[in-house]
Amino acid sequence: MAEYLVLRISDGIDAPAYWIAVDSDGRRLGPPVSGTLDEVAGDIHERIVIVLVPSADVLTTTTDIPIKGGDKLQAALPYALEESLADDVDKLHFAAGNRRSSGRVPVSVVDRGLLEGWLDRLQQAGIEPASMVAETYGLARIPGTISLLLAEDQVLVNDGADVEIVLQGFSPGDALATIGAFDDESDASDEDAAADDKGLSPLSMPKHVLVYCEAADEEKYQHDWIAMRHELGSLDIKLLADGVLPRLAATVATGAGINLLQGRFARKTDYSGLFQPWKYAAILLLALSTLMVGAKVVDIYNLKNQLSGIQQEFLVEYQQFVPGARLPSDPLPAVQSLLARTGSTESPQVFLQSLMQLSAAIQQNRSAAIEAISFRAGVVDVRLTAPDVSTLDNIQRAIGQSGQFSATIKSTDRDDDKVTSRIQIQAGGA
Repeated sequence: MAEYLVLRISDGIDAPAYWIAVDSDGRRLGPPVSGTLDEVAGDIHERIVIVLVPSADVLTTTTDIPIKGGDKLQAALPYALEESLADDVDKLHFAAGNRRSSGRVPVSVVDRGLLEGWLDRLQQAGIEPASMVAETYGLARIPGTISLLLAEDQVLVNDGADVEIVLQGFSPGDALATIGAFDDESDASDEDAAADDKGLSPLSMPKHVLVYCEAADEEKYQHDWIAMRHELGSLDIKLLADGVLPRLAATVATGAGINLLQGRFARKTDYSGLFQPWKYAAILLLALSTLMVGAKVVDIYNLKNQLSGIQQEFLVEYQQFVPGARLPSDPLPAVQSLLARTGSTESPQVFLQSLMQLSAAIQQNRSAAIEAISFRAGVVDVRLTAPDVSTLDNIQRAIGQSGQFSATIKSTDRDDDKVTSRIQIQAGGA
C-alpha cells in the first residue's frame, strides 16, 4: 500500500510547515508534525509528497466546457473563465480535474508567480512534490451534505455538488447563508438564478450539515449551531483533536482534488526510478537474448559451411559427367537433363533425394551436426556428430522411415561430450 506525506504550507517564508504521514486509505501512520521545510525531508523516505497550498490563494470553481481534456482543455480554460477573473489570465496558471456527473469540469486557478515561489521554496529544502492541491479539496465532497471545516479564520465549504470555496472572516452561519443554504422554497427560483451567476450550486432545500472544527470553535459558535439546527434540522459536529491537517490529509491521500502541477509545471516522469526494481532481471534477459542470437549466428554459419561442402561434393560428381561445368544455381534440372542425355531417366536419383531425406532427419534432431558428405557408386557417406548414440539411432530411423532409403551406422567414436559417427545411405532396395 502506498504511503504519502501530506505537507501543509503557508505564504510566509518563515511560517512553520505542518505534515503528517498517511496511507492511500487516509489512515494515519503517525502524529502530525510541525517545523521548518528543511526538517520535512527527514520524514519523506520513500513516501509520495502531496503539498497542500493556502485555499485563499487558489480560486476553485467549475466550468461547462465541451473539450474532453489534455492540452486542448488546458489551452481553452483561460478563455472560458476570462470574464469571471479580475486578474490578467496571462499571469495565471489553470489546472483542471476530471469532469463530474453534472457535466461541469472543476478548475483551480492560481497566480503563476506564486506557484513558482512555492516550488522554489520546496526545491531549496530538497522536497519534490508529486502533487500540489488547494486546501479546499481536503474537505470531502459528500452528495446531499454541506460540509464545513473551520481552519483558523477561514471556513472551507463543500456543498456536496459543485461548490468548493473558502470564506475568510465568516462565521459558519454566514458561510451557509452565502451559498444559499437558508433559502426558502418560495424564493428558490430567484436565488437559484443568483447562485448560477456566482457559479454556486442552488440550495433551495434544507440539507444535512457536517462541521469539522476544534473544541474552541465549537464553544465559540454555539449560537450558530442553534440557528443551523433550527433552519436545517440536521447538524453533525465532529471535533478535530489534532487540528485540521489529519482531516485534510485523509481526503487528498485518496486522490481527491486538482493537482496544480499540470502543463508547464507537470512533474517529469523519472523512468530510471520506475525500472530500477527490474534492473537485474533486465540484465539477465539481455544476456539471454544475446546468447540466443549468438547461437543462431553460429548455426547459420555452420549451415552455410555445410551447404558449401555439399555444393563442392556435387560439383565434383557433376564434372565427372560434364567436365569443366560450373555449379548450377538449381542442381535438380541439371541432373534431370544429364539423365535424359544418358538415357537413365528412370534410374533413382539417389544423391539428391537422399540429401532431402537426410535434411529432414537432421531437422528432427537439431542437436546433431553434419561434418562431411561424400557420394560414390550410389552410396551417400555422411560423417556427423551428435550428443549421444540415441540421437544417431533417431537419425537412422528417420532416414529409413519412408522405405525409399536405408541408413547404416558404420562407426561411432566418442570424443569428450559428443559422438562422432559415419552413416551410409543408399536406396532401399540396394
